[in-house]
Amino acid sequence: MTSVPTPIPSRTQYVLEEIKRRILTGQLTPGQALVETELAAQFGVSKTPVREALKTLAGTGLVVMSQYKGVTVRMVDADMAREVYDVRLLLEPEALKRAVRRGASLDAARDALTRADAAADTAERSLANREFHRALYLPCGNPLLGRMLDEVRDQAALVSAVAWAASPSWEREAGEHREILRLALDGDADGAARALHAHIASFVQRAFPAAEVEARGEVGRA
Repeated sequence: MTSVPTPIPSRTQYVLEEIKRRILTGQLTPGQALVETELAAQFGVSKTPVREALKTLAGTGLVVMSQYKGVTVRMVDADMAREVYDVRLLLEPEALKRAVRRGASLDAARDALTRADAAADTAERSLANREFHRALYLPCGNPLLGRMLDEVRDQAALVSAVAWAASPSWEREAGEHREILRLALDGDADGAARALHAHIASFVQRAFPAAEVEARGEVGRA
């Protein structure tokens, strides 16, 4: 049987993923300038793939392009956290509820939780946590709902990176993740959705008390 070669990522894709990784692991901090010539030299590429990567990252909300300041990593404040987490609170518990009611496989969520517990550093743990949440909402049965949550995923990760840098709360969140997954695997769609809602709301309230997200509303029974 002839093996299919693994596709080689384009220069733009490589630069995009590396810049994103540095932002989401705190190597590039909010407000930091991203200079095309410097990044091109670091990655050994021309300015064109760097420019294209930065445009894509601006579209996902991780960087900001300004006529006067150039390109910078997006600042994270209470307003930004509120916007992102309001969307998550509105959509993510509902997506999980639908996934559980459909009897969708949550093996990917279990695997991500295991990887998070075994992570060697914060970057690995952050990535596994992101995959855990995505594995809960993706099998909801509505591809558009999944894509909408994917669109705020990077911004939510940026909020988390800033919050964890200031006040690590990994163990608490790991316990909450285990409880969410337990309820979901038990088939308790409403209980899992409520636990996820409380998990998301409590995190942003701890990290950004001024965010004032709609955290007190309970996910109702349908």
